[in-house]
Amino acid sequence: MKIQTKSKKVNKTWLHQHVTDPYVQAAQKDGYRARAAYKLKEINETFKLIHPGQVVVDLGCAPGAWSQYLRRTLAPQGAAAGQLDGVIIGLDILPMEPIEDVHFIQGDFREESVLAQLQAVLAGREVDVVVSDMAPNLSGHSVTDAARVAHLIELAVDFASQHLRPQGALVAKVFHGPGYDDLVRLFRAHFQQVKPFKPRSSRDKSAETFLVGQRLKVSA
Repeated sequence: MKIQTKSKKVNKTWLHQHVTDPYVQAAQKDGYRARAAYKLKEINETFKLIHPGQVVVDLGCAPGAWSQYLRRTLAPQGAAAGQLDGVIIGLDILPMEPIEDVHFIQGDFREESVLAQLQAVLAGREVDVVVSDMAPNLSGHSVTDAARVAHLIELAVDFASQHLRPQGALVAKVFHGPGYDDLVRLFRAHFQQVKPFKPRSSRDKSAETFLVGQRLKVSA
């Protein structure tokens, strides 16, 4: 007699939820690499951050769903290919399959060689929007995981502070739990306007939310 293990039950439940997820189905229909595209879509429709003609940097861009959404948003006709009005730069330590007109740089953006590639693509232009869907590998230990999340957010805020134009914006994924209030304070220390946002496409059980920071504060 075969005995179904708990892990197999969990995997079967997850698989069923995944394949029946309306956002997974929509992503397949619309040609997005992941359902995460709809999170950025909801954020942008709410805050009106991204427009044709802009320079946008996508931190932690692999597998590319956010870059795909950006590509369509900056295209005059909302196309996945063809004419593009703007610049999209994706950075990730992981590889990513090419997306037309998206400048992908693989590597750690803290490294000088990676920053040099970024500066070459920017060619002196300031960044209008930085988006970050970066998330660490979670261990299940709340204190450790909170520290890992905080580190990535600190990196994203520092990157944005260095490259955004004064009226620019940063969108970054965070998680409710230990350290969340500290991350909100970090955002408020760097941006004039800070708002949390939980997209409908973010699963109810997920602790993730997004912080949207707009207009950099001028350093004294």
